[in-house]
Amino acid sequence: MSVYIKESKEVFDAIVIGSGVTGGWAAKEFCERGLKTLMIERGRIVEHRQDYIGEGKAPWQTPLRTKVEKALVDEQYSVQQKCYAFNQNTKHFFGNDRDLPFQTSKDTDFWWIRANQLGGKSLLWHRYAYRLSDYDFDANKLDGYGNDWPIRYNDLTDWYKYVEHHVGICGQNENLPQLPDSEFLEPFEMTAPEKFVKQRLESLFPDRKLIHGRQAHLTKPKAHHLAQGRGMCQARNECQKGCSFGAYFSTQSSTLPPAIATGNLRIAPNSVVHSLIYDEQKKRVTGVRVIDNDDLSEREYYGKVVFLCASTLGSTQILLNSTSKAFPNGLANSSGTLGHYLMDHNYNAWANGEIPGFEDEFYSGRRPGGVYIPNFYFQPDKKRPFLRGYGMSAGAYREGWNDLQQQDGIGVDFKNSLKKPGKWKFYLGAQGEMLPRYENSVRLHPTLKDKWGIPQLEVNCRFSDNEKIMMQDAAEQGAKMLTAIGLENVTSGVRDKPPGSGIHELGTARMGRDASSSVLNGYNQSHDVANLFVTDGASFCSSAVQNPSLTFMALTVRAVDYAVKEMAAKRI
Repeated sequence: MSVYIKESKEVFDAIVIGSGVTGGWAAKEFCERGLKTLMIERGRIVEHRQDYIGEGKAPWQTPLRTKVEKALVDEQYSVQQKCYAFNQNTKHFFGNDRDLPFQTSKDTDFWWIRANQLGGKSLLWHRYAYRLSDYDFDANKLDGYGNDWPIRYNDLTDWYKYVEHHVGICGQNENLPQLPDSEFLEPFEMTAPEKFVKQRLESLFPDRKLIHGRQAHLTKPKAHHLAQGRGMCQARNECQKGCSFGAYFSTQSSTLPPAIATGNLRIAPNSVVHSLIYDEQKKRVTGVRVIDNDDLSEREYYGKVVFLCASTLGSTQILLNSTSKAFPNGLANSSGTLGHYLMDHNYNAWANGEIPGFEDEFYSGRRPGGVYIPNFYFQPDKKRPFLRGYGMSAGAYREGWNDLQQQDGIGVDFKNSLKKPGKWKFYLGAQGEMLPRYENSVRLHPTLKDKWGIPQLEVNCRFSDNEKIMMQDAAEQGAKMLTAIGLENVTSGVRDKPPGSGIHELGTARMGRDASSSVLNGYNQSHDVANLFVTDGASFCSSAVQNPSLTFMALTVRAVDYAVKEMAAKRI
């Protein structure tokens, strides 16, 4: 029997909406606990290995050397092409902006990067995997921005371990209070210039550590990773094309296979969720209304518990469009906070400099990640001109022909010079926290709809002065650090990319202890509807500075565990 379905009258034990990082985990956990589970995915099927059509293609084997023709970009990818990973060999994994319109309010610019297919953005993410700490969970309470998280680090510790064991996170123990250690595979090696920068930086700035980036890559897979059908990372740094080795975590490589193996999973692809079906007498969600992606026909699926894992804005759009007499402003929205407190990370500050020496040093392979300076502003300080802090991604690299091609030159000698590596450089890029603010929000547009008849989202979101001052500080501190450790020709600056450019949308259906000011409780369960859960980024109360995907996973498996126990106790 095929795992893929279209029509079904079965009442499933669990319905999971979305198939990305969180949807894949929810499906795996439900299926392995013996529950008949339906995964609903609005996009097409992507089969592991066979549908990675850009994998292994060199630039010279691709039309326009991986560039996408301008007419196609203008027509279909006006927003998506702004993502660093978008090119000819990856564009099929990105949403089509022509068919997926959204609106922005006056004075708002917002990038909504989308990947609507089986596996979602798990096929495109940059794989950085960091735990949050109690400093992050405490932040809202301490400075008064946003509501207090209803959980703390100890609530997630065991679930982080559970996820990390399965996924495979490379890195190294550092014993830093602001960045708890994970269960690690061995890290990628630092280059000699990076080791030099690390030694100098930590001697001059004892509060600032340069550590290995922590990523969901199998540098040295263990037996249980091999049993998943995955293999060692080949250091090709072409991950967004898809990885047949399964060396980085994705739904296709890691969570979908064990879910399918149970025999408990069914998948409804090409099924665009219109809204959830709410029974006002039972005060429960009983099913899901979908529109066929291709022929626009309508159908319904039924289940006992529903997990929304459709991405931050996708899940919120579904809830806002699920109206009834009990919830005229969106399902589970008795608090009025649904759609509010939208956040992203701010990547706008940078610094760069040349590392003298090391002319006899180079590297092999293309390491798929860099090094990292964790947030050194993790403790509140009233003397700072901004709240919260930032981490800094970093890395050393040596100029190659693609850098040198911008220099003046002509003739044989110039061409020969392009064959030789240039100077070593070191780069810092900030990743700043964004404060949760009520006015940063999304709503359903009152008149405009998409081709499936669903109201478009209208986004109203801006970086505040706090984030802008923070980025100025990051640029100044970056230049200060690089100059102090002896780099030459140091430059720094601040870009002006808008929210959404970090591709870490968070908030809009936040957790909280108080049902009057939040959508979900501490188990990602709706305060208003007991059999409804939201476990993607919509549930976040603050953004912290760390990449959020590892926490998405931990929250999801914890929520499934809770939901299964509540179902067994007949409370759901």
